[in-house]
Amino acid sequence: MAIRASTLPTQADRAPDARGQAVLAAVIKEHLRTGEPVASRSISGQFAGGSGWSSATIRNVMAELEEHGLVEQPHTSAGRVPTDKGYRFYVDHFIGDARLSRADISAIDRGLGLPAESGSQATPRLMERVSHVLSELSENVGIVVSPPVADSRLEHIEFLPLADGRILVVLVLASNVVQNKIIRIDEPLTTEELEGAARYLNAEFSGKTLQTIRAEVLALMGEEKALYDRLLRNAALLFERGVEDGGDETGDVYIDGASNILAKPDFSDVERLRELFRTFEAKSRLVKILGECIAREPVFGDVHVCIGREHTAPQLRSCALITAPYRLGDGFVAGTVGVVGPMRLEYARTMAAVNYVARLVERVLREEARA
Repeated sequence: MAIRASTLPTQADRAPDARGQAVLAAVIKEHLRTGEPVASRSISGQFAGGSGWSSATIRNVMAELEEHGLVEQPHTSAGRVPTDKGYRFYVDHFIGDARLSRADISAIDRGLGLPAESGSQATPRLMERVSHVLSELSENVGIVVSPPVADSRLEHIEFLPLADGRILVVLVLASNVVQNKIIRIDEPLTTEELEGAARYLNAEFSGKTLQTIRAEVLALMGEEKALYDRLLRNAALLFERGVEDGGDETGDVYIDGASNILAKPDFSDVERLRELFRTFEAKSRLVKILGECIAREPVFGDVHVCIGREHTAPQLRSCALITAPYRLGDGFVAGTVGVVGPMRLEYARTMAAVNYVARLVERVLREEARA
């Protein structure tokens, strides 16, 4: 059976041989160190004395790597720089089980530790610290998405009467997060009725997520007994108004170190840099980008990497994004930690840092939930 030419693998589709892989690794390590295009003579010393490793051989191998699409020449007379495809091959085949040094682990532990505060600000301040530590360690942009409020579990709810018929709703959520909101309802309620509605909600729904409670309350309101049960009607109305606009399906986004990329030559294009900063400012777009990265196959452990043209967002096609989810409760993904930087970054160290920090966040939040 004849094979059509269109189905034959091209040079770009085939993986480089062992010699090509060795040269590619050398080119990438040299480029990560210097930021400059790498000429064959720059790495020839690494292979000096090896059988069959003449300068001409290295030049030929680098030309083959260019045909594979793994390196490119920014200028005709310049050396080669890795492409996003080259970095992807490097991440998938050369990094392996990335590990942090003891110095890095100590720096992260000092930067985070257990939150000294308790109460409503403990979790937000933890997230701020996490984004700062990741930014400091990577010298790029640290990003953290906190657990969505909708997935937070209710510990306690109170309704307190205020002047002019207003009502203060106090929500105490897991991890000691407290949310306050002032609402108005058309029908005035007595202090006893407010306390009765709170007792009912605490007895029936404590320990469940706001999203689950909302669904169950709506289902109860559809039942016939809701027409006659004033307590149920009051509780449902107060809960719905109390969490309205507060049950986001996406958590808050914490970003630190955006200024780090201003000095990087990789972002010399001012318009591209401006678009990147607009992306950082758009919460929903950024959460979507992080989610798309998490959807990729993990490189090791729970770490995911998206490089260059792998991004669906054009603003990030000159960037690398390294992310890891953190999980709580029954193993569901509660949020994400990550680093954004140029494609030329320390992949192994950054991947190990993101993985370590994600596991540390899990531990801290679980300890807070048990406190």
